[in-house]
Amino acid sequence: MDGKEKEQKRHQQKQSGPKAERKKLKKQGGSTEEDARKRNPKAFAVQSAVRMAKTFHRSQDIKLKKHHIPLVDRTPLEPPPIVIVVVGPPKVGKSTLIRCLIKNFTRQKLGDICGPVTIVSGKKRRLTFMECSNDINTMIDLAKVADLVLMLIDASFGFEMETFEFLNICQVHGFPRIMGVLTHLDSFKDNKALRKTKKNLKHRFWTEVYQGAKLFYLSGMVYGEYQAQEVKNLGRFISVMKFRPLVWQTSHPYVLVDRMEDLTDPDRLRTDPKCDRTVSLYGYLRGTYLKNKGQVHIPGVGDFQVGDVNFLPDPCALPDAQKKRALNEKERMLYAPMAGVGGVVYDKDAVYIDLPASHVDHQQEEVRPNTELVQSLIDTHATLDEKMAASKVSLFSGSATLEPAEIEEPSREKGGLEEKCVWDPTTQRKRRKVVFTTEEGEDVSGSSDDEDGDTEDSDQEELGKNEEEENLSTYLKDVRAECGKAEKTVTDAPPVKRPKLDERKGDSAEVPAFADSEDDLEMSEEESGDEGEAGRAGDSGHCSEEEESEDGEEEESEGDLEAKREAADATIEEQTSRESMEEEEEEAEEEGLRWKEGLRQKASDAFLRQQQAVPNLRKLVYGSVVKADDSEDEEQELGGLFRVSRPQKSKKYQANAVDSSRFHSDTSHKWDQEEMLNSIRDCFVTGKWDESQDAATLLKEDEELYGDFEDLETGEVHKNQSGKQNQAEQNGENPGDDDDDEEEEEDHEEAVVKMDDDEVQKNKRLEKKQRLKERFNSEYDGGDATYFDDLKEELQKQAELNRAEFEGVDDETRVQYEGFRPGMYVRLEISSLPCEFVTNFDPHYPIILGGLSSAEGNVGYLQMRLKKHRWYNRILKTRDPLILSLGWRRFQTIPLYHIEDHNGRHRLLKYTPQHMHCGASIWGPVTPQGTGFLAVQTVAGAKANFRIAATGVILDLDKSVTVVKKLKLIGYPYKIFKNTSFVKGMFNTVLEVAKFEGASVRTVSGVRGQIKKALSTPEGAFRASFEDRLLMSDVVFLRSWFPVSVPQLYNPVTSLLLPVGQKDSWAGMRTLGQLKHDLGIRNKPNADSLYKPVVRTKRQFNRLHIPKELQKALPFKSKPKQQQPKGKTPRDLQRPCVIREPHEKKVVALLHALSAVHSYTRKKAHAVQHAKHKEFLQQKGKQEDAKLKRQKEARKKLYRAMGQEDQRKQRSSLKGASNDD
Repeated sequence: MDGKEKEQKRHQQKQSGPKAERKKLKKQGGSTEEDARKRNPKAFAVQSAVRMAKTFHRSQDIKLKKHHIPLVDRTPLEPPPIVIVVVGPPKVGKSTLIRCLIKNFTRQKLGDICGPVTIVSGKKRRLTFMECSNDINTMIDLAKVADLVLMLIDASFGFEMETFEFLNICQVHGFPRIMGVLTHLDSFKDNKALRKTKKNLKHRFWTEVYQGAKLFYLSGMVYGEYQAQEVKNLGRFISVMKFRPLVWQTSHPYVLVDRMEDLTDPDRLRTDPKCDRTVSLYGYLRGTYLKNKGQVHIPGVGDFQVGDVNFLPDPCALPDAQKKRALNEKERMLYAPMAGVGGVVYDKDAVYIDLPASHVDHQQEEVRPNTELVQSLIDTHATLDEKMAASKVSLFSGSATLEPAEIEEPSREKGGLEEKCVWDPTTQRKRRKVVFTTEEGEDVSGSSDDEDGDTEDSDQEELGKNEEEENLSTYLKDVRAECGKAEKTVTDAPPVKRPKLDERKGDSAEVPAFADSEDDLEMSEEESGDEGEAGRAGDSGHCSEEEESEDGEEEESEGDLEAKREAADATIEEQTSRESMEEEEEEAEEEGLRWKEGLRQKASDAFLRQQQAVPNLRKLVYGSVVKADDSEDEEQELGGLFRVSRPQKSKKYQANAVDSSRFHSDTSHKWDQEEMLNSIRDCFVTGKWDESQDAATLLKEDEELYGDFEDLETGEVHKNQSGKQNQAEQNGENPGDDDDDEEEEEDHEEAVVKMDDDEVQKNKRLEKKQRLKERFNSEYDGGDATYFDDLKEELQKQAELNRAEFEGVDDETRVQYEGFRPGMYVRLEISSLPCEFVTNFDPHYPIILGGLSSAEGNVGYLQMRLKKHRWYNRILKTRDPLILSLGWRRFQTIPLYHIEDHNGRHRLLKYTPQHMHCGASIWGPVTPQGTGFLAVQTVAGAKANFRIAATGVILDLDKSVTVVKKLKLIGYPYKIFKNTSFVKGMFNTVLEVAKFEGASVRTVSGVRGQIKKALSTPEGAFRASFEDRLLMSDVVFLRSWFPVSVPQLYNPVTSLLLPVGQKDSWAGMRTLGQLKHDLGIRNKPNADSLYKPVVRTKRQFNRLHIPKELQKALPFKSKPKQQQPKGKTPRDLQRPCVIREPHEKKVVALLHALSAVHSYTRKKAHAVQHAKHKEFLQQKGKQEDAKLKRQKEARKKLYRAMGQEDQRKQRSSLKGASNDD
């Protein structure tokens, strides 16, 4: 894909226009703005002070909004990989995006995404990808450890509920960096609809995250993958993104497990398959430092004690610090053990290499080495034995070539092991059988012929190799005696592989051009610190005969012996290099040269060049060459020419050996000599100390500072040392004794040296003062330093101090002091894990080890502030079980909701308020104050509605809040006095009454009173006084508050222990409503709670009696006499009633009957008229519809005719003028 992509058009610079003119002027050295300011200063003056103040305030507000509270940078030098969680609904493209990103960074394809996938994305950054499924448990766990969230959104469908659920989870548990990714954009055919959809989704996404949040667009797929350029741009954004530390993550250590091993004893598993398991979990440590033997919580399993913690070599290490822009193929590492990718797996005491055959073939097909030497090694078909049998070696110029057949006879004379080729019919291959030869009746210990078939091929090859070395050494010894001091140049042998010199020492040798591919092959072996490559002790590997011949005749024999040994070393190293290249396959970045052409001439030229360029370091460092080898045992030499390489003679061993380059290490200390005394002189008080502590230096500085002075008491003048010296130089011209002259010359030389030292020290002090002055000027002259900058600088110093504290200490010692630091790859051993954790293990679900502090392992009362989520469609009921996500844990508990009244009382609520915060009390794990939490009612399956029920924060960790609920006690008066009444039915005993003495009571009608004292009979009755006289129908009630205890339920959600495929179906304690629904229970309603019609009996109130004295005091208007009813009307004022005659009665009855008939007739006629009118309206409507239809048809015909006429005119106009014209 990358090769087929179209190259983008380069940007063309503007050649004309105002912008180009400004650029030209700027290049010439002028500035248009400065010229304009000088030419017209009034145009740039302040026009409005108010507008300028507003602009300044706005710019300052924008600047300060970008400020965050600075925190101490606690990131280690090698930070752990960044956790990138890919979230989204099902079938939105999560796995495809992860595969494309992995392919973009590592050039490797990954099949199933199982568990964390760690890759190296740059020189200083590693990434861990984790796919988040639709399970609410997985979403909650990964939101707590994510550094970056890639939120995939199906643009063709829009936002789904899972997106908003995960956003709310992130808001509660510390908001990580969130980047939206729009997919399925290729389903839009209309560009306008696509732009509108992008805009709507972007603004809705900004509403949930923050204004300006990054939203990526993946326009479509090509061959099942996203477009390479778009994935590349997304990878660049991820590679340079900065992250703000989250409070919970930086204060707790945690491990995202990428490998799990069961360490349980197999015998115990055989006897009891359901026993608790001992498991080792591997992963990168993140957060803060982890102490050994601490307590951790595994979400979905429970709390456990860590048995042991070890740090292992980094399986996905960052590349070495090199000045290069990009990573090579070897450094693009991928580590995903749960997905079966990674190759090398590190354990506490072993390293496992897992290379399946199909995986190797696949890699070889994809990435073929481009170096010809490596290619020839891979494509070889002949074994090393066949190549050795057909090869011919010439050690010295002019000597005959050596063949294996020629050196077989001398080896048999010597005695030892012989080889016999035998065809094995069982394995259908030729096998090399070892034949033991005895000399002078000597017994040879070994296995019999019957047991030879059990020996492995590797052992036989090793024995064969030793035999070849012994035979070759014997023959070379004879050849050396015959050839004498012949000219020593290698002709047919390939170039000798020499160990690299340390670059820090500055000794570099010229390397032949054709040997580059071999160096590339051996690079990884040298970096791994293989001790077998070191050669023999004390030999640098670079030795020159030509320099030895220049030294003189006295070392001629030593030089000859060294040359012979060097040539023999070349032969052995040639064999070992061939075998190592046969066994190992390494990649090379640069193309190899055609090294097989003219190999003989190149080898001889390179040998001569190397002999001229390389000094004899062995002789320079260790003196005589022979003496350095005198300490070797004779048993280590083979034939007097070769030596066996021993492990203790390796580079690592020689690094700690005694450096004898200056004097012999076995020389005894002769303390009479001046040199030996000077070597330890500085160890004593009179020696040369540090400049700030040396007494002589301090005295000299005092003399320079104060100079000459006069003792006022004695009058004696004291002069400094320099003055005395000057006087001695001026007045001391005494041509006396020779000894005095020599002493004066020595003193003069010492004075000159001291003066030079003084000048150096003075210059140093001046430079230091200048640096301090420049620093002072930069800090105070600018005037831009603010409190924020000072705080940042202080925290930066603290971070540097933290890093420098253990900078030079090895990891083993650092771990003992500060614990395991973040960024280490650790192995945690945990015992007593449930067996279901291992048997039901599913790598698609994350395993997180969250470290707990000493107090977080306890369980107690928690006070929280809670608010029901506005998108949750049901209110929450007190004492209904709720699943909380708090800290690392997910657990079920029973909350009590309450609200604080104005007097500080915490009143129990039956339900949560609709749009308000309320308090909640639970029994759960102790968590630091200020920690956010969220609540769900169930985690089983995916619901159609929003699943997050409530969110909140921890307020207190004790039982200081007492939740009370209202309790009304009811009584009835049975004896009433003036303002005193006897009340019964409220209490049962005298003791209860005594407890409530002095409490305030109240009647339903609003008369207030107080409990005075208990009565002897009836039981529980009491005397109470009221502010008015009660009635027998009054009801007296006492309003009290009853403390409520918090239920102690803490039930961790053990979702990881469920079988595979059922991990999202954990069900805990059910609510009361669910229990009634599942069991089919219907409560009979309380009769008093049912609604029924209110029947109120009419009350008869007694006549108001007003005393006469009170009547006299009342005003005339309020006197009751005015309210008395009037008396009867006198008879003369009453109207007489009319009595009709019988005839009048008949007339009135007839008129009434006629009026009734008339009204009936009018009513009937009106109904008939109404029906007729209705029918008329229907008929008229039909006629109107028909008329409109006719008009519509007529318009259609007219428009059709007009259109045809227009078309005819248009055609005629297109044809042009007629032929007649």
